[in-house]
Amino acid sequence: METRDNRYSLPGLLLCLALLSVFLPWKIYPAIFLIASVVFLIGAYRYHPSGLKTFLQQPWVLAIGVFVVYACGSFFATANGQTQIRDNLIKMLVNFCFFTSSIYWLSQCEKKNLVRMIDWTMHVIFVLCFIQLLIYHQAFHFHLLTGAASSAKGSALYNKDLFFWGLSDKNMFGARLALFGLIYILIPLVSNFRISFTRILLIFSLAFLSLSRTPIVALLIGVFLIFWFFANKTVRIALFAFLCVLAPYLFIKVLRVDTLTASNDGMGVRITYWKAFFQHFREIQPWGNGFLKGGDFLQQHAAYYHGEPHIHNTFLSNYLELGIVGFVSYLLFLCFFYRYCTQINNLRSFWLAVFLPLLAIMMILYSGYDNDIVLYLQLAFLLGSFQKIVKEKINIGI
Repeated sequence: METRDNRYSLPGLLLCLALLSVFLPWKIYPAIFLIASVVFLIGAYRYHPSGLKTFLQQPWVLAIGVFVVYACGSFFATANGQTQIRDNLIKMLVNFCFFTSSIYWLSQCEKKNLVRMIDWTMHVIFVLCFIQLLIYHQAFHFHLLTGAASSAKGSALYNKDLFFWGLSDKNMFGARLALFGLIYILIPLVSNFRISFTRILLIFSLAFLSLSRTPIVALLIGVFLIFWFFANKTVRIALFAFLCVLAPYLFIKVLRVDTLTASNDGMGVRITYWKAFFQHFREIQPWGNGFLKGGDFLQQHAAYYHGEPHIHNTFLSNYLELGIVGFVSYLLFLCFFYRYCTQINNLRSFWLAVFLPLLAIMMILYSGYDNDIVLYLQLAFLLGSFQKIVKEKINIGI
């Protein structure tokens, strides 16, 4: 067994390095993703060559294949050599190649040491996230430490001249904190059968400091589901009562529901874009308007447009850009991958706690092929396939 652990040390280190690379201000992650993909494939195929054909026949792999082929065809038909669109196509190809090869490797490797390596990597990531947010707030003389009155004011915190870690965009950084934060919270659950209050408090603190509502909503969903599925009845009742008491503060101060429809509010912008999508639905071609053409559609039809390249909803973006084929193939990918995960570990409560927060974020933010999504699903698969979770053994601790 020790020999087998050593066999997977290089792929494991590359997975940790890939995770760190997406937080860097330099775009070196595509090269690391590609190197890691090759190492994953060689490592898994070398010791299990007969498993590759069966793996490639998995329904979720076929669905990804359809999505990628159709997106490439749409690019060549509509992009007209635009550099930004080409770069995003390359990003999509690299991300899905990295994702598929990593799942092939993770489905076969020993995971105990790998989970420990990922845990330490997460420690480093969130310490640096805290330092980055502290630098942002210091530049604002800590005036926004208790929250921002508006989405626009929250975005002003992110001074690109001070950026060295994470992302310089409030919403994207917040979403990344939520996704990787949930993984960080889930690690002790699957490795030690423990729900860690310290990790939950740390991640919520970072989410609050980010001034983004996205991570707060996703984390509330994820953490609520973790307690609801894995804690005892007394804890569930106490949690529900606590949320009821906290609800007014969450809705008004943190989520700022009173400004949701404002034109300078991030959610107000999203609602405007979604409204344009449904009002002009008949003007969207059944085969899609073209890869990364969401911005052109919004510029023409939205009441106002702030320059975003997509509609802030993964599923609407896929239909808008890639039509029925893109929408259906991406939806099937998620459904089939969820089923694949439950076949590996039939504890559906764990997978619901993993997938529902991701879907919540995808409904308001991502284009669909972002590296955050593939990394989150990779790490969730790693944790979910590590060992069987015994509900009766789970305790709540520091």
